Amino acid sequence: MRRILLIIISFFIFATAFAQTHTTEVGLQTDNDAYLAQGSDRYYTNGFFLFYRHALKVTDNTSLKNKIIGLELGQKIFNAQSGRIPSPIYIDRPIAGYLYAGINLNLLYKNESNLKFSVQTGMVGPASLAKQAQTFIHNTFNLYAIDGWQYQIKNNFQLNLSAEYNKLIARASVIDLSATTYANLGTGFTGAGAGPLLRLGWFNQLFNSESTQSASIAGKSTPLNKHELFFYYKPLINVIGYDATIQGGLFDNSTDRLETTTEIKPVVFSQEFGITYVTTRWIFNIAAYTRGKETNYQFAPHQWASARILYRFK
Repeated sequence: MRRILLIIISFFIFATAFAQTHTTEVGLQTDNDAYLAQGSDRYYTNGFFLFYRHALKVTDNTSLKNKIIGLELGQKIFNAQSGRIPSPIYIDRPIAGYLYAGINLNLLYKNESNLKFSVQTGMVGPASLAKQAQTFIHNTFNLYAIDGWQYQIKNNFQLNLSAEYNKLIARASVIDLSATTYANLGTGFTGAGAGPLLRLGWFNQLFNSESTQSASIAGKSTPLNKHELFFYYKPLINVIGYDATIQGGLFDNSTDRLETTTEIKPVVFSQEFGITYVTTRWIFNIAAYTRGKETNYQFAPHQWASARILYRFK
């Protein structure tokens, strides 16, 4: 009987230690400024994203601990100071949509650093279907009639590359601090940013955490916690070189000045506050964002919230 109990206890400990070994996850994210219940409908007003991530096997004799390939579909919608613009003189931030598809590779190392490379291709302009999406949302929820999309940025094809690097700086039992950086280069978005990531709660190593989109992992892993539940704060300094949702197409010299502006702010401060909960199968995240004015004419900063849910399997 003692041997049987010992076997059962050992099996339970083993199963608990290696609980987070799912390799695939799918999910969605929705962004909207209305989630903050402030009654505004301006600037970055809505986003919708679909995700697929799959963890690839890595060998033990390398510095890699986890490797994940991901696919993403997304749409972002930008208003001026309101979703109803009676005249172009009220356009303080250009009206635009961005529709894209992307693929990424996330390399996560045993020293709790990671490199994530992404490629996105899509459209800015009427082909982004942003007007149709916002009209559908307003009609569905019986909101006011939108006006101003006749002034939106013209169609421009997008090809954008990005890289992200994160590195653990320090950790105590329920708190840790990481450095996070990114760089963008492309026909639509060029720039870079850096800042800290502070986590408080029950979290896992950066090679097996939703903080780095790596909750799924191939093979055995010994997480710090069976489930993740943590608050986080992520302030960033963003250097903006080019933004097609503000300035139009990079090679389009004929864009109407009613639609775009070249006077962007080169440095923008942003903040993200959120809570993440990861179970054996599910990933939940809610967050609130603020982002400083991006043009010299912009009436107010960006403010919005997001909700993300993913399901893990295999």
